[in-house]
Amino acid sequence: MSIDLVVPEEVELTTLLDELRKLSWASADVLMAYARGEKPPYGFPEYLTVEKSGEGPVSAADMAVNELLISGLKDNFTFKEWNILSEETSKEKFIHRNDFKKDWCWIIDPLDGTKDFLQGSENYAVHIALAYKKKPKIGIVLIPEKNELWFGIIGIGAWAENRDRSKKHFSFSARQDLSKLVLVSSKNHQQLMLKNLLSTLCFAETKKIGSVGCKVASILRGESDVYISLSGKTSPKDWDMAAPHALIEAAGGNFSHADGSNLTYFRSNYSQSGCLIASHGKSHENICEKAMKFFSIEEPKYIV
Repeated sequence: MSIDLVVPEEVELTTLLDELRKLSWASADVLMAYARGEKPPYGFPEYLTVEKSGEGPVSAADMAVNELLISGLKDNFTFKEWNILSEETSKEKFIHRNDFKKDWCWIIDPLDGTKDFLQGSENYAVHIALAYKKKPKIGIVLIPEKNELWFGIIGIGAWAENRDRSKKHFSFSARQDLSKLVLVSSKNHQQLMLKNLLSTLCFAETKKIGSVGCKVASILRGESDVYISLSGKTSPKDWDMAAPHALIEAAGGNFSHADGSNLTYFRSNYSQSGCLIASHGKSHENICEKAMKFFSIEEPKYIV
């Protein structure tokens, strides 16, 4: 079996990564064309139409990249014993969950940070994860506007590439004391309980960035140190978390529930509920302990 089960036996890792590079940069071309009001390549619709859904807006850009990635994964590999779960096809997959039994599965978010994308922000990303028995093994985060393609392979490592494949390695900050840590938080998802938790933790600074992938990349660059997600009326989903999860853990960081337990994928509605914490790992246990103490007093119902 190839390199500690990060890819199926029938799939060669180097070939897989080469195909993912092509699909990722093709996705970047589509997204950046839409972002600039230009006609996208590959015959996708010219205009950036937007539809409303229960989980947030869905744009023509989401659907175009979704089609590009799924067709690419289906067409470029003879190996077929993997499922493909995408944010844009999740309702169909949920209806047919009995068909969802293969050990290997792609988990895709074709445009993480759609609101940011539509607001003209550069903080949007494409997430591609390969999971084995419900655990992400490979995580890829593409940040088109930064010309960054992040790879994380569990047991191997993490790095970023640009289009010419120039490579740079992650560089976690040396900050450890909670009073010196930099939090990266969402612009479009704020709630009172999270604000109360953060006031208890007393981090030095907060940077607001859209997309979970962009947040985790910020931690890997050393610009920030910790990201906290807290469910309210809605929860993030598998496709929000799987690729960033694999990426930061491949780099030696942590991504867990506040009680230290592992994230579990393919739950009901593909929900990642509760309090989730991603960090460079140097202060992870301390952050979790303080968060759990906060919830024991305030709202234990938030811990799942």
